[in-house]
Amino acid sequence: MAINKVVKAALKAISYNDIDVKKNYLLHRNFVNLTHRHYLRPFFNTWDCSVGSENYSIPVRIYSPEEEGDYPVLLFFHGGGWVIGNIDSYSKVCANMAKMTKHKVVSVDYRLAPEYPFPAGLEDCYQVAKAFITNKEINSKDVTLIGDSAGGNLAAALSLMARDKNEFAINKQILIYPATYNDHSETSPYQSVHDNGTDYLLTSKRICDYMDLYKSKNEDIYNQYFAPLLADDLTSQPDTLIITAEFCPLRDEGEHYGKRLREAGNNVDIFRVKDSLHGFFTLPPRFPQLKLCYEIINSFLDSTR
Repeated sequence: MAINKVVKAALKAISYNDIDVKKNYLLHRNFVNLTHRHYLRPFFNTWDCSVGSENYSIPVRIYSPEEEGDYPVLLFFHGGGWVIGNIDSYSKVCANMAKMTKHKVVSVDYRLAPEYPFPAGLEDCYQVAKAFITNKEINSKDVTLIGDSAGGNLAAALSLMARDKNEFAINKQILIYPATYNDHSETSPYQSVHDNGTDYLLTSKRICDYMDLYKSKNEDIYNQYFAPLLADDLTSQPDTLIITAEFCPLRDEGEHYGKRLREAGNNVDIFRVKDSLHGFFTLPPRFPQLKLCYEIINSFLDSTR
């Protein structure tokens, strides 16, 4: 169903009252965590554990499909601009993901900015990936990276970091409307920032605020692990699925990242979901956009197993 004029007007009104994320990030974080928290967790087949790193124990929550079995793994990094969100606020999303994909979903509660700026969250995701890919006592099945928005950025950056460090190999990644570039202001080269950056919930101003909170210093925005599209070398990357949303400001940079991955010799599928907004991946599975999204994801997973 297309977005009609009434819905567009409502979205514009909501987006117009954009909060100042930099000044109110704690209020914003607490509101999102409260309103997205799912209180029926005991009905999910889940368990909590942690992965140790040098100075920090990284919480993870593991979700299994309803039927018992030994399943491959989706290693999930949640969205939220590197500033908001956690394994509780994404619990329902991950439970649905396990059910819809017949994969074990491992959700990573990486550290958030600005308390822990770049690259702390990325380093957490890297350590969990290393544990689940290299330690056969923890997991002996295939691992696919998956993330939405900022989580898609973390997945893409992690794949670059894994290639550069050469400690383990990543075979597959799924990037859902990922943030891949460093400029979402009026000087952005991407038309979707200008067309969709004011009236569709996620505004270009909010993206800029998130990135300002995420960086630890100004030079970070030119780092390939901060903005993967800046990488000079995109060879030896995993088989990649990129899914974008039609009315998302991050749409064009996500699709451009996929095209650059292809040009570097990687296997890449790129899909744009029509009549969808940034954030649709967190909707209930009955929504047609999310149904289509999981059809695409399952086709990708089946073709690369």
